[in-house]
Amino acid sequence: MFKKIMKGGHRKPSKSEANEPSSYGIGLPDNRSGPGSNVVVSHASRGALVNSSPLPVAATPPPPPIGSVEPLPLFRDVPVSERQTLFLRKLQNCCFLFDFTDTIKNAREKEIKRQTLLELVDFIQSGSSKVSESCQEEMIKMISVNIFRSLPPASHENTGQEPADPEEEEPYLEPSWPHLQLVYELLLRYVVSTDTDTKVAKRYIDHSFVLKLLDLFDSEDPREREYLKTILHRIYGKFMVHRPFIRKAINNIFYRFIYETERHSGIGELLEILGSIINGFALPMKEEHKLFLIRVLIPLHKPKPIVVYHQQLSYCIVQFVEKDYKLADTVIRGLLKYWPVTNCAKENLFLGELEEVLEATQPVEFQRCMVPLFQQIGRCLTSSHFQVAERALFLWNNEHIVGLIAQNRSVILPIIYPALEKNIQSHWNQAVHGLTTNIKKMFMEMDPELFEECQRQYEEKQLKSKEVEEQRQYKWKRLAEAAAERDGGGEEEEDHMITS
Repeated sequence: MFKKIMKGGHRKPSKSEANEPSSYGIGLPDNRSGPGSNVVVSHASRGALVNSSPLPVAATPPPPPIGSVEPLPLFRDVPVSERQTLFLRKLQNCCFLFDFTDTIKNAREKEIKRQTLLELVDFIQSGSSKVSESCQEEMIKMISVNIFRSLPPASHENTGQEPADPEEEEPYLEPSWPHLQLVYELLLRYVVSTDTDTKVAKRYIDHSFVLKLLDLFDSEDPREREYLKTILHRIYGKFMVHRPFIRKAINNIFYRFIYETERHSGIGELLEILGSIINGFALPMKEEHKLFLIRVLIPLHKPKPIVVYHQQLSYCIVQFVEKDYKLADTVIRGLLKYWPVTNCAKENLFLGELEEVLEATQPVEFQRCMVPLFQQIGRCLTSSHFQVAERALFLWNNEHIVGLIAQNRSVILPIIYPALEKNIQSHWNQAVHGLTTNIKKMFMEMDPELFEECQRQYEEKQLKSKEVEEQRQYKWKRLAEAAAERDGGGEEEEDHMITS
């Protein structure tokens, strides 16, 4: 509750809220900004964006400005020839912004705007009348007025406290969602409509619009991020001219998240979009896409909040390996580079992802990385955290992985045999002890001679270690005795001097 109060208290109200029409109202004069200016999404940790180029002049004259929200007739109640003008007037109504922190204030106007937005969504979805270019331009302006706004700062920015666990933190829900949802729905219907000509629409849904849409992914409201994900995915699919720019802009968000802030609400949603994009990559894969894997996706394993987006990240990683099996070595070595040392929950995630990657790995690529890979798996097998040890042992339940291990058992068994013996002799968890025994039997049946050789080498190594330890203890004992004799001799000499 305190977080919600703080968010509400620190949110910067817009000058255009309540009964004042927005500066982007159709036909409304505004001395502060010209016709080509855009609303900028700002945040405590972000700078302002560059304004886009001026939009084309509307072919149809806009209706006269209105001073307040007023009820308008339904589209079906007016002649077809007047629907474009009525459409513009309804857009004017929807350019008024209201304060939703007070549910009673402007209740009538809020309901009129909500009904108007519903009519606009139905009008675009039905395709009963083609929307003119001027109407499309004004509609995008109205959408911009409503969705591009200052995002409330995160709770830790208000209080100065350390950021909480993203999984436990209560999300902030946007109070104006009853209107905002319908505006997003209108934008989505416009983008997916078969009547929307991309050559015309790209004038209004330009790079500046896409950048500001991407900024909104930092919203804490999961409902908003879900709409943004769907809309941006549709824009990427429909506007081919924007594809390289969208990929680059998403990369920049990831770079800042990885190397600067480690704080962003929409990483999971952006990765979901990229998962679909990666699935459509043509082969042979471009160098640009491989660099994206190495410079962005693999380093995304480093930040602490990985648990929030790991499922989507793992899907993207596996897609790359399935597309190009030669990338398996790069991916596995990348996972080993960022392997957690003290975070057991994160280690479990890595083991799960590793299993999915190994399922898509070919024998040649497996041989390139199997030594460092099973050195790490050996450390996981002996983990005192039973879930980590158990998850590592579960790798032997996968037939494809067992097949790869069997082909290279002469290299792998000597690496992990000491870990298996250590578990059997001293691990505290009975489930881990039982699984280890089963794997040991599997290797024994797989290659008895190799198993006996590993067992002999292990026993010899243990015997040498025992001898070294005994020698070390003997040397310490000799040093202790020598020190005691020296102290004893000093005391006798001191007694002699006193008596004399």
